[in-house]
Amino acid sequence: MRGGQVFMEGLLAHGVECIFGNPGTTENSVLDRLIDHPELRYYVALHEGVAVGAANFYAQASGKTGIVNLHVAPGLGNGIGMMYGALKANSPMIVTAGQQDTRMRLRGPVLGHDLVAIAEPVTKWSAEPRSADEIGPMLRQAFKIANDPPCGPVFISLPVDVMEQETQVTAQTSGDLRFASTADPAGIEALAAMLLASERPAVVVGDDVATEHAHPALISLVERTGCAVFSQGLRVQSAFPNQHPNFVGRLAFEAAGIARALADYDLLLLLGGPFFEEIWYDADSPVPAMSKVAQIESSHQRLAANLRLDLGLVGNLTATLPALEQQLANAADAGFADAAASRNDKLANAKAAAREATEQRLAGLAEAVPMTPANAIDAIRGALPAGTIVVDESITASLEVGAQFDYREPGDFFAAAGGGIGQGVAGAIGVQVAQPNRRVLAISGDGSAMYSIQALWSAAHHDLPIVFLILSNREYRILKHNIDIYRNRFDVASNKPYPHMDLTNPTLGFPAMASGMGVQGEVIENLADIPQAIERAFAANAPYLVEVIVSGKR
Repeated sequence: MRGGQVFMEGLLAHGVECIFGNPGTTENSVLDRLIDHPELRYYVALHEGVAVGAANFYAQASGKTGIVNLHVAPGLGNGIGMMYGALKANSPMIVTAGQQDTRMRLRGPVLGHDLVAIAEPVTKWSAEPRSADEIGPMLRQAFKIANDPPCGPVFISLPVDVMEQETQVTAQTSGDLRFASTADPAGIEALAAMLLASERPAVVVGDDVATEHAHPALISLVERTGCAVFSQGLRVQSAFPNQHPNFVGRLAFEAAGIARALADYDLLLLLGGPFFEEIWYDADSPVPAMSKVAQIESSHQRLAANLRLDLGLVGNLTATLPALEQQLANAADAGFADAAASRNDKLANAKAAAREATEQRLAGLAEAVPMTPANAIDAIRGALPAGTIVVDESITASLEVGAQFDYREPGDFFAAAGGGIGQGVAGAIGVQVAQPNRRVLAISGDGSAMYSIQALWSAAHHDLPIVFLILSNREYRILKHNIDIYRNRFDVASNKPYPHMDLTNPTLGFPAMASGMGVQGEVIENLADIPQAIERAFAANAPYLVEVIVSGKR
């Protein structure tokens, strides 16, 4: 048996159903064998970044390991930015790239380089088999490392001659591995005592609550305790229902802003995430001085990584949160139940007031020309078919996308991690592949969309009925906001213009670009026209692009 066949059988043994890739000469060993394995679907991308982005979101939306096949050194280089996003999103992925024949290593062959070294900074593990005997064991190890919490991408370089060597070492798996261990019982008891003593508790929720299917247990715990719930600033999934009365919103990207949002709470419970991710430096702590902090993680690596804790527990969230709630049920008295109910009522009233304020704000802006992003999102929300998955990379409109839609369960919403743009349009490919029975709406800013616009071709080529909605403000609006912050923080003269941040001269034409890649599209400039455009887009039952012209910062 040759090494390439071991590789293919290893993928099948691990339950792989699809591969995302960009073909190349050194990948012929994989591509040629796909003909003999029709059960492995290959999704073609016109750029390696699109393939990686699609696999990243596929892993999140399917709960399976994403597989990517890239092309030697330049192709791997093209995928590095998206691999960084997958690393920050903790997506279980195996990225492969064909490597030149090892017998030419000292000759400096065309397209050759040290692929392991290129990939190492943005992966959990990076390796290259030296012989076909190592392919089976190395692939087994790659799947295990990618799925060990916290999950993340790994990389395997596949030399073309090694893939064609003979071997007697067959494909391997690690067997049935279970990670759902409950945290230390004494620690759970101590955390329950902290919640019972708290007058103003809050939860900060990370993506692991969604990926570990712990959201029902969290909802129950939150309602029992009257906790307010915040999400991380950058979230990949919706780990808590955004319209739940106890959900307050997402946190800021600087310590001072986080501390202000959390200032009223005497106990913070951090669940399943890298707390906290910041853009701007502040000398102060994101945790208010009088607040106690507890954290539950499935991996000790994250526990107290950035903060001093009053209590830290390692345990699977799906197993630990019900145990914590049971401990509370055993120890709580009527006074605690009354206090929790009062906190729930206050949060519900605040949520209703915020919703009313949003409606008034939208009504006051309804006649704006161009339309505001907030009003556009409201109109899209009202026209969206039930059950639609939202993939969001709207950037400056992301607060509206996060607040106005109704995400009831994980899987209703996906977004990018790491801050690199272009992930949304590419990621929508992976989400639609993972969830073929649900419709997908990909919302992107115009600047972000241009980083992976080739994904439109992949959607058409593979007949994926994604609706791509581009919010065009014809500028890098987020950069204009950030340069304002920079000038303020570093006391730079603020009467300068915004340099190189306008997407004009020429103006981008997204329907024309879509048409060139086999995707129907249209431009909407009037707010009243959005519902009909959304209806047309979904009725097409094919990839469709809607460009909506919205106001910018200018």
